Amino acid sequence: MLELKVPHGDDLAALAGAAPVFLSYVLSFVYVAIYWNNHHHFFHLVRRVDGSMLWANLHLLFWLSLIPFATAWMGENRFAPVPTAAYGIALVMPALAWQVLQFAIIRTHGRDSALAQALGRDLKGKLSPLLYLTGALLAFVDAWAAGTVYVVVALMWLVPDRRIERMVGRA
Repeated sequence: MLELKVPHGDDLAALAGAAPVFLSYVLSFVYVAIYWNNHHHFFHLVRRVDGSMLWANLHLLFWLSLIPFATAWMGENRFAPVPTAAYGIALVMPALAWQVLQFAIIRTHGRDSALAQALGRDLKGKLSPLLYLTGALLAFVDAWAAGTVYVVVALMWLVPDRRIERMVGRA
């Protein structure tokens, strides 16, 4: 899904010139891995799937599919403000789609379901889109600061959601 192109040249300078592309690639790979892992854990708590969950899941997949485009644009333009802001928006949208998926599952399974109990108030889930949006706006002031915000959110989610893991362990 993500593409990493070979640098033109055969020395370390050519490799160093590809650093922004490589850094954005790594960050996006981490994001896709985070969604993959949390999605896997998430669905251990789902007992039945209905049409609204399937559509919400496809909605999430659509927004995730745009991350490689935003990644390439940001990396190839060395974290310029507009591509870096677009990357932030490309992160906001799957975060919101994740919320939609959660709502669809909870609507089907009920507020007393294992997933609803595991999520609780879901502060981390609600904070993430706000941080992405902050990063997108910050990109116009300092693109590297925006990138730092994106990394911080990734670090928040790097370990699969422990709330979900605890509930899966009980189920």
